[in-house]
Amino acid sequence: MDISRITATNEAIELIEKLRTKHGQLMFHQSGGCCDGSAPMCFEEGELFINETDILLGEVAGNIPFYMAKDQYEYWKHTHLTLGVTKGRGASFSLEISLGVRFIIKSRLLTKEESEKYASE
Repeated sequence: MDISRITATNEAIELIEKLRTKHGQLMFHQSGGCCDGSAPMCFEEGELFINETDILLGEVAGNIPFYMAKDQYEYWKHTHLTLGVTKGRGASFSLEISLGVRFIIKSRLLTKEESEKYASE
């Protein structure tokens, strides 16, 4: 069974498709809380430099990579994340801000099965 650490709501996938049509291939990074709290940020692919301090959590909307800093991951490693959308402008550089909405993250603790799967990786 394929278990992902990140999934997206239908509303988030629809917004991603709208942004992909306008901007091309995209990428996400879960921000660490500097300017806009701890928010998922959507960028054009390659706009944000990813290096060895980041990890790939998975992909959303088919093939959009979702990254997080390794040190932040240490706090979130026991959770499953769901990318969603809410009305209202955030204060970030994420691509959706101009549309009057923003991406959000909801988290839940991993199930026993999920925890066992990730412990073996």
